[in-house]
Amino acid sequence: MTKPIKVIQWTTGNIGARSLHGILSRPDMELVGVYAHGADKVGKDAADLCGWPEPTGILATNDIDALLASGADACAYNPLWQNLDEICALLAAGINVCASAAWINGSKHSAEDLARVEQACRAGNSTMFGSGAHPGMTNLVGMVLSGSCESVEEIRITESVDCSTYESAGTQTAMGFSQDPDTPGLAESVRRESEVFAESAAMMADALGVKCDRFTFDVEFTAATDDSDLGFMKIPKGTVGSVFGYHRGWVGEKNVVSVGFNWTMGQHVTPPKPLAHGHVIQVFGVPNMRTVIHCLPPKDWAEEGFMGLGMIYTAMPVLNAVPYVVAAPPGIVTLKDLPPITGRVLN
Repeated sequence: MTKPIKVIQWTTGNIGARSLHGILSRPDMELVGVYAHGADKVGKDAADLCGWPEPTGILATNDIDALLASGADACAYNPLWQNLDEICALLAAGINVCASAAWINGSKHSAEDLARVEQACRAGNSTMFGSGAHPGMTNLVGMVLSGSCESVEEIRITESVDCSTYESAGTQTAMGFSQDPDTPGLAESVRRESEVFAESAAMMADALGVKCDRFTFDVEFTAATDDSDLGFMKIPKGTVGSVFGYHRGWVGEKNVVSVGFNWTMGQHVTPPKPLAHGHVIQVFGVPNMRTVIHCLPPKDWAEEGFMGLGMIYTAMPVLNAVPYVVAAPPGIVTLKDLPPITGRVLN
């Protein structure tokens, strides 16, 4: 029998808690450590941080050196914002990193920072990988659909949803919501905050056998027509209630890959295009291909609302990739480099 893969869970927020629960659910994985970002979680059993029914004996810690020395094979890395010092320390210690924290191929980073990651991979004989729901799983579906085409003009992926169920005021404000649409530099701010979408566009172009010579970003803000109180934040009348934009990759004058969003917040806004309430995957070519991914609750879903489903949808493409990443050669790998990533049938 193959030994379980030893895994560290890095943070236990909205996504990390779902990842932690997933690790404990899998007989082919063994939890060997939990990193706690907040001091209030230090010393708590992993079970208490993810709703697992019985104690695990693994207590959350903020002692990074102890985690690096844990003998882990991999780390499910799920902080809100990535920290390259942490990532490089894990990789240099021989711990493969699977991240949901705004990483697809790392191309948004400087050449110097990418060199640091690559050097850490060489030092630890380890692998760096990033995925998620969007970007991540959506890009994988787009690349697979393109395999049905004789020729491809463009892969276009759009997250077309009401974001009101994602209760993170900091993230939503950073993406433009509740701000004055005429705020100087707002479009550039949203471009920077969503730059990982451009990384995923570059990955898809690579999979199609072309290299983009430039990337552009376009965005349209629509103001709310009345006040909305979402509980965790407010969208006042006249502020941004809809964000519609794309990161586009170009080969010459040809737009070959586009990854973007058609997002709304609150009840009082009409977006430029009607919401599809899912991820719209389009391949323009011969033939044209189109599908919409809907993330839906199972019959026995007991949680209030559907935010938890979105967190699982984001966490699992990363966690389920762990065995494939552990088996991959050292260095930075992407979805296009790995075999198809699947879930598991659990008892």
